[in-house]
Amino acid sequence: MNICMAHRGWSGKAPENTMTAIRLALAEPAIQAMEIDVQLSSDGVPVLIHDFTLERTTNGSGLVKDHTLEELRQLDAGKWLDEKFAGEKIPTLEEALIAVKGRCRLNIELKATSDMYPGIAEKVLALLEQYGMKQEVCLTSFDHELIRHVRTLDQQIETGLIVYGRPVLMLEQLEEAGASILSMGYPFLNKELAVAAIEKGFKVIAWTLDEPAHIREVMSWHPDVQICTNHPDRMLEFV
Repeated sequence: MNICMAHRGWSGKAPENTMTAIRLALAEPAIQAMEIDVQLSSDGVPVLIHDFTLERTTNGSGLVKDHTLEELRQLDAGKWLDEKFAGEKIPTLEEALIAVKGRCRLNIELKATSDMYPGIAEKVLALLEQYGMKQEVCLTSFDHELIRHVRTLDQQIETGLIVYGRPVLMLEQLEEAGASILSMGYPFLNKELAVAAIEKGFKVIAWTLDEPAHIREVMSWHPDVQICTNHPDRMLEFV
């Protein structure tokens, strides 16, 4: 059965990467997984936000990494989507973990290079250790070196490479990075690659599928392909 993964929480219904979006996803039992994006504040606290800059999803400006947690928490992270979400805050990863623990599988995207956010892998792993959640999450990133670094820190945590494109020797790259998940942009994934990866023991996440026809097509490739979507309700019609 294809796993339904809510992209940045239920971002089709609420502001992405907020506690409201997370709670909405948790309230739907058929949603088995959730993807969130993590960066660091200037004082080193893991927080949930996608863009490296604040303008699109908050009333702030500038780089996330140039603001302390206190400064980030003063921003409005909901009003941009709808007035009814005014007052929504940028959550910390710790808040998200407390809410999700024992209820849903979590795909934590490290939105960084190790150079941009020194210590991000260590800080995230420390929180997962603190809350006993290493078996409930996977860590993924576009930065293959960062994922390789995660493997040196923890041999047990599940890791994946995020890819938007169609590089050669894709499965070999996963093996070289010690990753067990291929998270690939839907336009570049096809049935042949998805099935080959799954048959070699890798997990496959297709993102971001929001059109019902696309969702149905990818679900038909293999029952183990995970569907990451902003609109889980559109997928659940087929489940």
